[in-house]
Amino acid sequence: MLKSGFVSILGRPNVGKSTLMNELIDMKIAITSSRAQTTRKEIKTIYTDERGQIVFLDTPGITRADSKLGEYMYSAAVDTLKTSDLVMWLIEPSTFIGAGERNILEVLSRAKVPVLLVINKSDTCDEERLGKTAATYKAALEEASVEPAGCKEFELVPDKNPIAVSALEKKNTDKLMSLLYELLPEGPMYYDSEAVTEETERDIAAEFIREKCLKFLDKEVPHGIAVIIDSMKERADGSLIDIDASIICERESHKGIIIGKGGATLKRIGIAARKDIEDMLGIKVNLKIWVKVRRDWKNNLNMLNEYGYR
Repeated sequence: MLKSGFVSILGRPNVGKSTLMNELIDMKIAITSSRAQTTRKEIKTIYTDERGQIVFLDTPGITRADSKLGEYMYSAAVDTLKTSDLVMWLIEPSTFIGAGERNILEVLSRAKVPVLLVINKSDTCDEERLGKTAATYKAALEEASVEPAGCKEFELVPDKNPIAVSALEKKNTDKLMSLLYELLPEGPMYYDSEAVTEETERDIAAEFIREKCLKFLDKEVPHGIAVIIDSMKERADGSLIDIDASIICERESHKGIIIGKGGATLKRIGIAARKDIEDMLGIKVNLKIWVKVRRDWKNNLNMLNEYGYR
């Protein structure tokens, strides 16, 4: 029988959730960055092979909300638990459980969904530190009465629960996939076997542009940015696709930083984003980007809806 199910990837900002999901499905769908709060909404991807089908739900990092956008991001993460068969709680090697982790423990305790603890970035530490991390979180999960996936108690068994991986170095990711199939129930295929994501090409293109903003812009500017695709049309002769996009920022001073001297920064963003979009679409792209100021858009519900945070 085939195995199938929905797997929510939960964790604090910048623990590598999107990088791990991209690695597990062997395709770049979710954008990645070294900056916190890169992912802003649930991103659904589908992996299918002869064993069955896994639907991954990548989520924003769970953290304290400081705006209407932050409230949306928190809800987007927590709401995935309502439809999940299994939660992968992604953590970094550490024996310190702070307020952020306590918040996630409370969320998991209320959700009553089986949890697989995944220690990411295992390439950054030795076996002793991994063992201490596993023991610390095992105790915390049991204290919070969280249900472990696949067993009556959290196991300290290599490649079980917790499992240590490195998304960046592709370490133990195959074993993680095997474990997920082992833990998921027998079930139907929820999507066509060729499906990879529910994200539209326009959505992914907008995210690629935002990813380059995160890469090339400093300090707080990228976190006040949204990107929308105004138009996306293939030319009649099929030679290329014309894309018009807008970068939304909160201040006039930010607009100047995004554009850069003589338009240099905006050009760098456009060149890098265009390459990723062309790789995704398999066709040449003519990308034009404008920068617009919309003050305090992160607290304006109408604007949030318009920019895809519904």
